[in-house]
Amino acid sequence: MKSNLVIPTSISLYLLLLCFVTSCTNQNEIYIETESFDEKGGWKVDVQSSDVLGSPYLIAHGLGRPVKDASTTIELPGTGKWNLYVKTYNWTSPWSDKKGPGGFKILINDKQIGQDDLGTSLKKWDWEYVGEFEAPDKEIKISLHDLTGFDGRADAIFICREKDRSTPRTPVKKISKKEKYDLIVVGGGISGICASVAAARLGVKVALVNDYRILGGNNSSLIRVHLGGKICLDPYPKLGEMIKEFGHKRFGNAMPEENYEDYRKDSIIEAEENITLYTPYHFTEAKTKDNRIKSIIIRHNETGERIELRAPIFADCTGDASLGVAAGADYRYGRESRDDFQEASAPSVSDSLIMGGSIQWYSEESSDTSFPVFDYGLNITDSSAHAIKKGDWMWETGMNRDMINETERIRDYGMLVAYSNWSYVKNQMGLFSDRELKWVSYILGKRESRRLMGEFVLKEQDIMNHVEYEDASATTTWSIDLHYPDTENTKYFPGNEFLTTCVQNHIKPYAIPYRCFYSRNIKNLFMAGRDISVTHIALGTTRVMRTCGMMGEVVGMAASICKEEKCLPKDIYSIYLDDLKELMTEGVGHINENCNNQAFNGF
Repeated sequence: MKSNLVIPTSISLYLLLLCFVTSCTNQNEIYIETESFDEKGGWKVDVQSSDVLGSPYLIAHGLGRPVKDASTTIELPGTGKWNLYVKTYNWTSPWSDKKGPGGFKILINDKQIGQDDLGTSLKKWDWEYVGEFEAPDKEIKISLHDLTGFDGRADAIFICREKDRSTPRTPVKKISKKEKYDLIVVGGGISGICASVAAARLGVKVALVNDYRILGGNNSSLIRVHLGGKICLDPYPKLGEMIKEFGHKRFGNAMPEENYEDYRKDSIIEAEENITLYTPYHFTEAKTKDNRIKSIIIRHNETGERIELRAPIFADCTGDASLGVAAGADYRYGRESRDDFQEASAPSVSDSLIMGGSIQWYSEESSDTSFPVFDYGLNITDSSAHAIKKGDWMWETGMNRDMINETERIRDYGMLVAYSNWSYVKNQMGLFSDRELKWVSYILGKRESRRLMGEFVLKEQDIMNHVEYEDASATTTWSIDLHYPDTENTKYFPGNEFLTTCVQNHIKPYAIPYRCFYSRNIKNLFMAGRDISVTHIALGTTRVMRTCGMMGEVVGMAASICKEEKCLPKDIYSIYLDDLKELMTEGVGHINENCNNQAFNGF
């Protein structure tokens, strides 16, 4: 067995970090990305909005309790007096004029520099002056010291001789190496895992790129959504057997970490010699020519290392269609009008309303249950408060915002709501005196954003009328489940709802056409997951994760045919469809009967 997990050893990591710092310096300045700190302490690396912000950052996610210091040791260009800046942001500023809750301070050699309320005033990401310090030696230790545990954030540190110099630019490292594979899969959620393993088991050399060290996407312990949908159904009952190998045995959203069994997802990837796992690497750029992706650039989320990956075939399993959009693939966002596809349930006019993202949370019984008063612009009252012990799938927001460019704001509002409501229920209503807030996700669990357009676009009437197509493949079983702002919540928070209701239209099991799984204009691009070629309404059934996993299996099988026949995804439909049907009939899973196959209610 060969494990190809690409994580630097401690020595290599030190050298990479040193190179990252020194490559950004001259004799009068030095630039340090906080995500490159040697010790993260209790701070988390926040990756989700790095496409918009330019890089990840550190966030002090302590649920109202200060987290341990993050620190790093660097070598300055010289001794003497230096000025220090930090790039930061007051995350509650869109809703409140108060000083923000995420205060922190910076220590040099364990001594505080400047003020102790950094991160509490800036209304957008910007540089905040910290103060001047004296460095008797070139080597110094820099520490981020959290004061509140309420999600203070720091993106970068800038040290310079001259105060008030021009704003520095984020340095970009040169590409360190180039690697070639048969298939590159971007996104290590359930669909990406299944696409990678299916292809690898059929002899394909695969690179799997994932933002986080933990695999599983929404099903990981980072976000904690259970697997929805049924598997192993006609016309190809072998599809889904793979999911039995790593799917969790317990169900429920927003549950303890161990329920999501991250180690099972790690194990299935590590067992495949044909898979090289790049984690934590973020996809940043696609190089294309003649409507084909030639290579992609990925960046390590802590060291900044950049690698170029080449392949004849690619698969977008990102959920947000990040790879496809960067490559110029056709895509849609929002709700189609009734005239677009003649869907009975579509609105008369198209719009940008989508299903939202969830910040789930839960509480546990405890003897230490105090929680700070948290009041930053959300008008919680006895009438609008929710005296509940956990925030499940319906704790959802961002339906009327840009799920790509406003991810951070949507996530922040989800956290604002969770903290504000819990604070009010405990401190003003006097409830839950025996419970503490145990977990709140700091990563937004998304349901919908961009959908890549394939040769076929699956529609409501295809599903409801059970229209059979010759390229039928993975079967969807979930109802057409669409979410809308809860009308009662709208009364109190118009335009800023954080609760939803679902409208479900039950279906018979329906086999999705293979043509939904490849781009109509980027010739060598597959997709699997919630970014496949469907309308907004059809997405209501295809988006759940067991269904997405079976899509991944089909894509992995199709990729093996592309390698064998030196063809493109479209050629499989027109020339090699019988070969794909044979693979779907045979399956690639190693059966494990212990995995649940219930179509749980939920996300």
